[in-house]
Amino acid sequence: MKNNTIIIGISGASASGKSLLSNTIVNELGSEKVVVISEDAYYKDHTNMSFEERAKVNFDHPDSFDHHLLIKHLQMLQAGKSIEVPIYNFSHHTREKETRKIGQHTIIVLEGILLFVEPLLREIMDIRIFVDTALDICLIRRLKRDVKERARSLDSVLNQYEDTVRPMYLQFIEPSKRYADIIVPRGGGNRIAIDMIKAKMRELLGSHTN
Repeated sequence: MKNNTIIIGISGASASGKSLLSNTIVNELGSEKVVVISEDAYYKDHTNMSFEERAKVNFDHPDSFDHHLLIKHLQMLQAGKSIEVPIYNFSHHTREKETRKIGQHTIIVLEGILLFVEPLLREIMDIRIFVDTALDICLIRRLKRDVKERARSLDSVLNQYEDTVRPMYLQFIEPSKRYADIIVPRGGGNRIAIDMIKAKMRELLGSHTN
């Protein structure tokens, strides 16, 4: 491994189960040395735009993320420093004033849709995992999530899916699957995959305490 901080990237389509997989693993490990960071937190801040303009941004394109800041933060974590992770407001498409402080962790679980598209991000990861879920299942999950949790209308979710989510998946996310070390089929509830990844993470945690 590159240094004392291990970075595990978990990518896949929107609503494929990345967050479920990441949080299940971390919660079941029950170690304060493991933390989850979401790529979603690093959406660019669009407070300089009107809400109508912000709503038209293609949030599924690599340019919508501040990957430069994310890479900088990961490098700081690798150097043993703490970082202030942005908090993103999905209803307003802006960053909150508050941040989330993270530091002194052995394993960083990084989850997001476009993590494997950026070469510098790929290189900084020690293990790359791709959650491979059928697109119709992803759409159903996204509808439920965005309407209930993000105050979105049914039409807006469907229009966004047709206009940007699916095309960007086919253009960027699906091709990035070839960079994965592990492919997890059927989403984030795959128990065999969860147990295998947890076993590897326990091994890594053990090797860093010796």
